[in-house]
Amino acid sequence: MTRRWPRWRRRAFAGVTGLALLVPCWLGAPLVLQRVALFRVRQIELVGVRNLAPDAVIAALRLGPRASVFGDTRLLADRLRGLAGVAEARVVRRLPAVLSVELREVEPAALVPAPRGSGRGLVAVDAAGRPLPFDPARAGLDLPIAASADSGVVGVLALIQSVDPALFQTITGARAFARSGVLLEIGPHRVLVGRDAGPEVIRAVVLVAQDLAAKGRKYVELDARFAGQVVVRRRPTASGGGEGA
Repeated sequence: MTRRWPRWRRRAFAGVTGLALLVPCWLGAPLVLQRVALFRVRQIELVGVRNLAPDAVIAALRLGPRASVFGDTRLLADRLRGLAGVAEARVVRRLPAVLSVELREVEPAALVPAPRGSGRGLVAVDAAGRPLPFDPARAGLDLPIAASADSGVVGVLALIQSVDPALFQTITGARAFARSGVLLEIGPHRVLVGRDAGPEVIRAVVLVAQDLAAKGRKYVELDARFAGQVVVRRRPTASGGGEGA
């Protein structure tokens, strides 16, 4: 005499069996669907692309003519991360035939003169002074012009950009000053800071400038290279680095 399993045990066994069959099907489905013409990539959406050339982003994907939305999106994202100017990337499927590319670009910190013979005027660089493949004219980049891709100078600009974007927008030029200083040109004014300046130095400069403007006091230069103080000058320091009056 055969003893029948309880109903709950039969249901549990059926569920486990079904799951065991479903997992291989689920894992193998993308391989099968890649061959279906309905799911071939017919459109690519670009999200977050501001300064990069769209054609360069699409080319970095290296999609073949029969590419499917069920291809490896992680591989595509890795290819995009290898493109200069890309900080982070993600590729999302939108069935039946769209790939959505979501990018976060590297933030440009300054414009610097292009190398001689390159045929270009200015080049965008990041916070470390590395060149970025951004066309300043096409992208309409409104950035300070640094005398060179000096990482110390550009690093100060990037710091100001993160601490006080309003102040950053008023800076027209920047260059190295003396041994360890950075000179910032802000309209008729000059600001001197150390290469190792921190956020508190930038905030102090802003507070002093606002106080002088509120009191109607004229000045030419603010020197924030000294610990705990900002020196106000009516005449600029000599370009060679003397302290001046």
